[in-house]
Amino acid sequence: MPHRYPPPPTPEELGLVVPRAGDRRRSGDELAKMKKFRFQLLAAWIAERFPPCLVADVGGGKGLLAWLLQEAGFRAEVVDPVDQPLPPRYRDLASGRRVRLGGDAAVPRRRTAFSPELGRRYDLLVALHAHGSNLALLETVAAAGNSGVLLPCCVVDEPAAPPPGRNWFLWLADQARDLGLEPEPFALNFRGQSVGFAVRGHRPVA
Repeated sequence: MPHRYPPPPTPEELGLVVPRAGDRRRSGDELAKMKKFRFQLLAAWIAERFPPCLVADVGGGKGLLAWLLQEAGFRAEVVDPVDQPLPPRYRDLASGRRVRLGGDAAVPRRRTAFSPELGRRYDLLVALHAHGSNLALLETVAAAGNSGVLLPCCVVDEPAAPPPGRNWFLWLADQARDLGLEPEPFALNFRGQSVGFAVRGHRPVA
């Protein structure tokens, strides 16, 4: 039976304040905390904190995050060995309206697993619940000087794991520090594992 790690810390335990009502576009607080809004909230968070640049959506699945980042002026690609079509529609949090994507809508894709060698070409690496890619992403940022945003969901398929009883989220942040990086924690307003951290190199340059 696989070891069960303690749950990730709450935003309050990390000393974070989740954006609330009054800025609906950023927080989604006027909407239910539903997992389907995680891409919209993360894309808005990234667009507010990073300049437009070349982004890898690591383990990006259907590619909605990459699509939203492209809409915000980024050049975004999905890095995922499994090819999936974009969803037919999504909710725009700024207007509350549903946006339909045409049948020819697509995002650039690299149908391969993430590796540090591949990751060097990007300015910003984003891993939203990307199994098996978090440690490799941190190694890439430390070596290549680009930046990364991680919302890790678990240690599945990672080459290393914390000892029993150790919180895996805090352990991963310690791995970043051991590589000379300074993790900047943040939290988003969606249901599920919604805490993450950013690690910054000299890329992208504003």
